[in-house]
Amino acid sequence: MMLKLTFLGTSSGTPTRQRNVSGLAVQTVLGSDWFLVDCGEGTQHRVQQTPLSLNDLATVCITHVHGDHCYGLPGLLASAGMGKRTKPLKLVAPQPVWEWFEATRRLTDLHLPYDIGHVDPEAGPLVHEAPGLRIERHVLRHRVPSHAYRMQVQTRRVRLKTEALRATGLPPGLAWRALQNGDDVPFNGAVLRSADFAETHVDTASAVLGGDNAEPALLREACEGAQLLVHEATYTQEVLDKVGPGPMHSSARLLAEFAASAGVPNLVLTHFSARHQNPEGMAALMAETEACYRGQAFLANDLDVFELDSQGKVTVVRA
Repeated sequence: MMLKLTFLGTSSGTPTRQRNVSGLAVQTVLGSDWFLVDCGEGTQHRVQQTPLSLNDLATVCITHVHGDHCYGLPGLLASAGMGKRTKPLKLVAPQPVWEWFEATRRLTDLHLPYDIGHVDPEAGPLVHEAPGLRIERHVLRHRVPSHAYRMQVQTRRVRLKTEALRATGLPPGLAWRALQNGDDVPFNGAVLRSADFAETHVDTASAVLGGDNAEPALLREACEGAQLLVHEATYTQEVLDKVGPGPMHSSARLLAEFAASAGVPNLVLTHFSARHQNPEGMAALMAETEACYRGQAFLANDLDVFELDSQGKVTVVRA
């Protein structure tokens, strides 16, 4: 597993009996830190239904200012503080969301025992970087400024050429480990060079996690080399044609056509209108997707867990 995605909310606008509003937890192979993309009202309740700990939450990335994507933020951060969190947290969010949170903190006498560092996604494409991890924002088209976040994870493994080493007569042990760690080793009057007996394998996995967006094609550059796209499909095309361009959302058909043209091998649809949250509606969304897209497609449900491996394969581990 390189990336693990847990859907904490898959409804658009308002929660329903089966679906909460937007929230997506992302874990990586790099350690216990996890990342939250959007935090609609009730997100912290969904987190309590998972093994995730708020003490391990490293960064929250808010896609845009609409309440179904951020109204859960003050409560979640307050609960983290009451849970004895002390390490700093990064909040990647539009400036109005930061100002609203600061006002809420002041007006509700919220005192957090940890620091929050704010990053405005409008300031530049790179919003988070750590060893093996890079998060970039990409601009979308919505009624307000909206963003997608591309997460790329990279790991390195050093493997020994064991047959070549055995041919030298060097017995397995500390000398083999030294070669694997990059050190040259003297043996039988010669020097065995690490570069000759060790090879580095780099595994990379990338996922693009979209906010609300009326134009999926804006993510063409972001999807280059990505193995997974998670994107809203609020309506079927028939319903989108009826509601018109005002809401500035995507249909399953628009999304599927783009994903097919971009060559993205895996697609997860989310952020469904309440009018589609029945067996017939979900079947219509999937039929519309499969009519245009030949990759692996999923309709996300709350608390579904998807794993992306180093080969670009997506597996549902809980649904």
